[in-house]
Amino acid sequence: MSGEEVAIEVDRAARADAALAAAVDGMSRTRVQALIRAGAVELNGETMTDPSRKVAVGDLLTLVPPPPEPADPIPEAIPLDVLYEDDALIVINKPAGLVVHPAAGHATGTLVNALLHHCGDSLSGIGGVMRPGIVHRLDKDTSGVMVVAKSDAAHQGLAAQFADHGRTGPLQRRYDALVWGEPSPPWGTIDRPIGRHPTDRQRFAVRSDGKVAITHYRLEEPLGPASRVACELETGRTHQIRVHLAAIGNPLLGDSVYGAGFATKAAKINEAARAALAALDRQALHAALLGFAHPLTGEEMVFEAPSPEDFARLTAALANYPNG
Repeated sequence: MSGEEVAIEVDRAARADAALAAAVDGMSRTRVQALIRAGAVELNGETMTDPSRKVAVGDLLTLVPPPPEPADPIPEAIPLDVLYEDDALIVINKPAGLVVHPAAGHATGTLVNALLHHCGDSLSGIGGVMRPGIVHRLDKDTSGVMVVAKSDAAHQGLAAQFADHGRTGPLQRRYDALVWGEPSPPWGTIDRPIGRHPTDRQRFAVRSDGKVAITHYRLEEPLGPASRVACELETGRTHQIRVHLAAIGNPLLGDSVYGAGFATKAAKINEAARAALAALDRQALHAALLGFAHPLTGEEMVFEAPSPEDFARLTAALANYPNG
């Protein structure tokens, strides 16, 4: 079986694993059980993890097999913008377009490949073979500050801080965003749960049954039909800022996934800004600041990364020229 999604309507009461194994050619019941435990099966749209769960006539079972595991990543001489490095960790300014770790479709050319070349054997193994040292991530097209562990002790200490989300410790994460419109009120907290989109598995959405997600935002600068906004995360859900800002009616400029309905607004900005937005060709989101306690010494450390050239050019074009 190749990884294609399979949906079956149950025609007799049975265990979930038995019903799926009977319906899918060439797949053993043992393999089905493993996939269920891995969260690759949904029952009536909800992920299930118990192979022995009973299903009834008319229930819908959906199987989405995970992609094949890629080969172990290899070191690659990819340049890194290193902001700080010691024996325990490395802080880098990730460029937009760089995938953090290997996955289906991105077996090479990732940050992990670059780190393996730069750090050699010193990377922490706690994150697994495919994610050595990785304690948090940025979307491929989001630029900015990231920290990576180089030892198991550092990995454990950093991971605990990210799991706490700065509620009791010094972890800080501030993002700069360019959004359509002007948030109202100009500062506030978006407290809306996020889960996978009900029909598009590549997207996420605000859902009543989703996981807790909290984003604090503040208007930094009105820019005609757009605004520059600072966001701080209290949780770290996938696509959190993108989903939350779109949910309040202020999606990111250049976000083709969550802001597609605002594409026509580009006609309302000046020619220089339209050209800069086209050149950006991604969501206008930058991880500008990261603060944490050094996992071994306890020293509080704060790192900042200036906006990349394409982001800064778009901001300047929106700010310095008449809009209309």
